[in-house]
Amino acid sequence: MEPEFQPYGLPHLTVISLTIVLPFVLAAIVWRTKSPRVEKVIIGVLSAVLVLNYVVYLIFIRSRGTAIWQHMLPMQLCDWGMVVVIVAMWTGNQRWFEVAYFWGIGGTLQAVLTPNLPFGFPDWRFISFFTSHCGIIIGVVFLMLTRRYRPYPMSIVRVFLWSEFYFVVTFVTDKLTDFNYGFLLHKPEAFSILSFLSDSWPLYTESHCFSSSDCMRRSRFTMWREEADLPKDE
Repeated sequence: MEPEFQPYGLPHLTVISLTIVLPFVLAAIVWRTKSPRVEKVIIGVLSAVLVLNYVVYLIFIRSRGTAIWQHMLPMQLCDWGMVVVIVAMWTGNQRWFEVAYFWGIGGTLQAVLTPNLPFGFPDWRFISFFTSHCGIIIGVVFLMLTRRYRPYPMSIVRVFLWSEFYFVVTFVTDKLTDFNYGFLLHKPEAFSILSFLSDSWPLYTESHCFSSSDCMRRSRFTMWREEADLPKDE
């Protein structure tokens, strides 16, 4: 019998705690060693874990016949977020960080707090789900701590445009594959912020896009540094 996921049970709370603690531990290692090589190693490990976890997950679900290819496309927002945070870590580009920040804090964080996941620990799907989602958040916070990256007011506009591009591409994909990527067609089964939206379509999809934009705007204010201390935007 497969273990059932218990929201805010011990395994879930442990995962949330590790997501908070790990980026500070990794950043402390970088601060203590003051070694760019150590920082690159940490970035390499984080990137490898995210990529390998994704590949292994696809292999497992395909080998067990639990999904068809139409349901295995990298079209979830967290799939795109994984790519963006990896690129941001390796390139050190502020614009890539902005997208990773808002998609990670405004989007992926919701998946960690209210996961649409029926499987509990130690099921491999539980481990894979939280490895991918928590890994994105850890990468974003790690960049904020080690490189002092922060989003700017104009970041919201730029990321909004990228998000709208994602919504359009994903909505078309949903219609072609008859699958609910990005939860654009209907609400997830698990309770989340999307549960408060309308049940009717297309009002649900429109309000989904609006609420996602609002989450990005609100996540702008989670920073703990004053604007006067921020480096100038490039």
